[in-house]
Amino acid sequence: MKKITIFLSLALLAACAKPQPQAFQVIPMPADVTVTDGAFCVKGVAVTVDPALDELSQKAVQRFVQALETATGVKTKSGEGGISFVLNASLAPEQYTINVKADGAVVEASALNGFVYACETLKQMLPAAIYGSVKAKADWVLPYCSIQDQPRFAYRGMHMDPCRHFWTIEETKRYLDVMTAYKLNRFHWHLTEDQGWRMEIKAYPKLTEVGAWRNGTVIKKDWGSNDGIRYGGFYTQEEMKEIVAYAAERGITVIPEVDLPGHMVAALAAYPQLGCTGGPYEVWTRWGVAKDILCAGNDEIFTFLEKVFDELMDIFPSEYIHIGGDECFNGDAEPDRPDPWDVCPKCAARMKALGIKKGPQAKHYLQNYVTDRVQNYLNAHGRKIIGWDEVLEGNLSEGATVMSWRGVEGGIKAAEKGFDAIMTPGGFCYFDYYQSQERDKEPFGIGGHLPLERVYNYEPFDGLKPGTEKHILGVQANLWTEYIATPEHLEYMLLPRMCALSEVQWCAASAKDYERFNASLDHTFQMLDAMGVNYSLDCRGLVGLDRQPARTPEEMEAYLAKKDWGW
Repeated sequence: MKKITIFLSLALLAACAKPQPQAFQVIPMPADVTVTDGAFCVKGVAVTVDPALDELSQKAVQRFVQALETATGVKTKSGEGGISFVLNASLAPEQYTINVKADGAVVEASALNGFVYACETLKQMLPAAIYGSVKAKADWVLPYCSIQDQPRFAYRGMHMDPCRHFWTIEETKRYLDVMTAYKLNRFHWHLTEDQGWRMEIKAYPKLTEVGAWRNGTVIKKDWGSNDGIRYGGFYTQEEMKEIVAYAAERGITVIPEVDLPGHMVAALAAYPQLGCTGGPYEVWTRWGVAKDILCAGNDEIFTFLEKVFDELMDIFPSEYIHIGGDECFNGDAEPDRPDPWDVCPKCAARMKALGIKKGPQAKHYLQNYVTDRVQNYLNAHGRKIIGWDEVLEGNLSEGATVMSWRGVEGGIKAAEKGFDAIMTPGGFCYFDYYQSQERDKEPFGIGGHLPLERVYNYEPFDGLKPGTEKHILGVQANLWTEYIATPEHLEYMLLPRMCALSEVQWCAASAKDYERFNASLDHTFQMLDAMGVNYSLDCRGLVGLDRQPARTPEEMEAYLAKKDWGW
């Protein structure tokens, strides 16, 4: 149960000449907070670090110190009575405590993540300029307080799609920086698609020579159009290692995705023998779902996948690898064309050899065979798989984790069957959806409507049978980029909805309070300004990238008071 107790004396409020602490507007709100009278000055403060801290934890503290020195313009010093970072092995890996009194501040944690989160909480308690890169005049004081904090869910994810539109290493690091500020710990990197293969695989050089580039992009939703501009890009193995290391220093695990057996047209364009027809194939220039997928009757696809995963596992140390599994049999580009697996002699022979009977479920059982072979290979190398909820159709092998995206039903079904699940339902967690109903003022998008409050009010345990909650590992939001081509637009779609997501992931259900959260966004917007990161202000009645007024003041008042949003 979360407890927030705040005592402010009239004397402190009236003492305008004294340094004033930043109002306590930390997102996600810590589990247990007591704020009392008094302020501790951190400008030029002494900082001591327990030598028992591991190297990455010391780096996390040093990043905080550097931010403090830059913002205040004063170097910290060594000595007693300042901020002390202490190893406390009795705390859980993501747990931390902060105690600020007249004689200083003590931060305790047992591992990297705890220290990262403690530093972010300290920063959010200070003026927002600490997230910037220049000296700022402000009251650099912390309030006297006691904080004990740890997250509700172990898996707190955010997804990024560089396949539809490509994001540079520096843009990806900015994404990770924002995730760090709000204590997310899983970065789902969607690296393969019909529209582009984005990771270097040395055993198959054509994946990036051919598969990373498309000959133009559809214009909005005019499927017969094409801008004719060659588009693409990919990450070298060294660049991917750089992202893995950058994320790891911030307590974030990178989970790569190789989507299979569907969403593979870019790979088929590079190696057409992997498909049912043998091609020719072309990297897709439109959006939607392609018919062509890997040929399940061709053993060469397993050689291909194993070599890809061998190189991928050398780059990504994550426990989980995402293998996709979605939308294999609902290609919308050629509705009158049969699914390749329905007419492929090799796939028919494979089904016969496996004893799969003909019928509407035959393809799903054949997909189970592909999933199972990949899962067994990765399990043998000490890894686990995550798949989109379609992998539940047919028979799924023990040990797989299901990512529920087509609503919440996939996660509920998985939990009831004894599988672990990650909740990422489109109606609550798809950040490519419009934030406002004023679509004429919003940048062009895929559709849907997902305002900030709906994200915040999502409860991951709704609909679960008692006793199955233990299978819900956590929550993730997805940001697909078919219609998002610039960093400014990407960040606009991400924020502040990711801030709302962070409280779904971190806070106990009983501790969430939208009014308190919404008020705290004023400080978050100052932080994001200091970071140079874009964000939506729809929750303040300003719509679109150029923040046009959505309504008259009277209309806005009625809009914000309205509880039935038409969901």
